[in-house]
Amino acid sequence: MAENTKNWVEISRRYRTYIRLEKRLADNTVESYMRDLSQFAHFVLLFYDAAPADVEAGMIERYMAWLYDHGREKTSQARILSGIRSFFNYLLLAGDLESSPAEFIETPKFGRSLPDILSTEEIDRIIAAVDRSTAKGRRDSAMLEVLYSCGLRVSELTSLRLGDLFFGEGYIRVTGKGDKQRLVPVSAVARDKIQCYLDERPRKFAGADTLFLNNRGKALSRVMVFTIIRDAARRAGIDKTISPHTFRHSFATHLLEGGAGIRQVQEMLGHESIVTTEIYTHLDGEHLRETVERHLPI
Repeated sequence: MAENTKNWVEISRRYRTYIRLEKRLADNTVESYMRDLSQFAHFVLLFYDAAPADVEAGMIERYMAWLYDHGREKTSQARILSGIRSFFNYLLLAGDLESSPAEFIETPKFGRSLPDILSTEEIDRIIAAVDRSTAKGRRDSAMLEVLYSCGLRVSELTSLRLGDLFFGEGYIRVTGKGDKQRLVPVSAVARDKIQCYLDERPRKFAGADTLFLNNRGKALSRVMVFTIIRDAARRAGIDKTISPHTFRHSFATHLLEGGAGIRQVQEMLGHESIVTTEIYTHLDGEHLRETVERHLPI
């Protein structure tokens, strides 16, 4: 830990100089940024013993969750995340990183509003925009179907293994936050797409246990999933701010508006507290009247 602590101190010193002299931030702003960064560094060192260059998106998400659990206001959470983004953008400029782990971390929303929700018709269009004539397209189509119809977090999607598939029983096993596992129903459409993808997966990857692989036989990254969704949405002509989490929000909303009980949705999403799930019951607008049976196993 001593070496990593030293690394944080040295890079933080350089970062202070950068925001004070080159960014010309006010003294109070500099001190606020540095105080927030010091607390973040302490968290990373305590729980992961990682240097700045080794910080991953999951560590930042866990820190934001820790802030939430300890009652920090969303305005404070947003300010802290902005500072973390600024720090890693500096590391990019300095050549210490090739990509920022904070790039796709969602800013805490104020009030009880939710990000854009996709209709079932828009979900259909995005998934249909994938070219299934290619091996990559068959993977992407199966991946998007599972992401939506099982309501998964992107980390849960990318960590799925072949041993987590229980198609005979109609479930998949999902490992969520805190390594807690849950069984989630999987639709017939998703099962068929997964099977089609697996049947034609290259033989050289036969020994790989991870379900969704990149072209090197490794697990897909969060950034890759984000890019796949963004490109499919663009081809589908959908002009909304869409991320992997948009699929999860849409899934929960469609379930509730389709008649599912809030406890059922809580279990399927893997929310530890029902308070987190209850936000979906406060959405404005008309309830969906169209069927979601094509995707959702209810």
